[in-house]
Amino acid sequence: MSQLTITTTQNVSINFTAASVGERMLGLILDLLVMIAYSIVVAFIIDASGLDSYILSLDFWSKTAIYIIVYLPIIFYTIVQESIFEGQTIGKRIMKTKVIKIDGYQAGFGDYLVRWLFRLIEIIPPLGIIGLLAVIFSERNQRIGDMAAGTAIISLKNKININHTILEEVNDDYVPTYPLVIKLSDNDVRIIKETFETAVKNRDYSTLIKLREKVISVTGIKNQSGNDQDFIRTLLKDYNFYTQKM
Repeated sequence: MSQLTITTTQNVSINFTAASVGERMLGLILDLLVMIAYSIVVAFIIDASGLDSYILSLDFWSKTAIYIIVYLPIIFYTIVQESIFEGQTIGKRIMKTKVIKIDGYQAGFGDYLVRWLFRLIEIIPPLGIIGLLAVIFSERNQRIGDMAAGTAIISLKNKININHTILEEVNDDYVPTYPLVIKLSDNDVRIIKETFETAVKNRDYSTLIKLREKVISVTGIKNQSGNDQDFIRTLLKDYNFYTQKM
């Protein structure tokens, strides 16, 4: 598998494993099976209810409009699911893969939209081959839609320990200090932790100051206590306390 190195806005390099061509293909096949199952169920309902005769009696444009409405869940399958499940579809969830931005942040609706629009183009036979070749030969295993959206698909199957995650050990009797930490997302906290650990290791006190200031500006936390290191350590523990209790 290819290694995907992402440099965050804090100049911290984070390594991911890019999803392989096989993982992407299997995820796509699983999604296609879901869509085929939906089509079969819808066709059965239409046939059993007798609506097929009525639909066939309509003019071309009316029939087309009905079929488009009925099959909207298939047409917008990927963009809707990736938006709801934060970069995953049913197939990706089963294969444990996910769409992320190449800057390390969570992809947004606009990114999923670009990927979806290019997917409509890439299903055309000649371009489909080009899209497959792009995944095979691109450094980050990106298809054309990924390149346009600035995204990549990573594997979530990496074997990692607690030191490589946002997790912090929190005792049952732990009392949190900063409730506003819940304004942060998992991805925000992961980047904060990566930046913090690198800065501490390198004794980069300037980055620690900037990191604290950035966290305060985003969360609105006031009345901070302790030095920069104590503040970030408390912040990480507080986030884990609140997210584990939710």
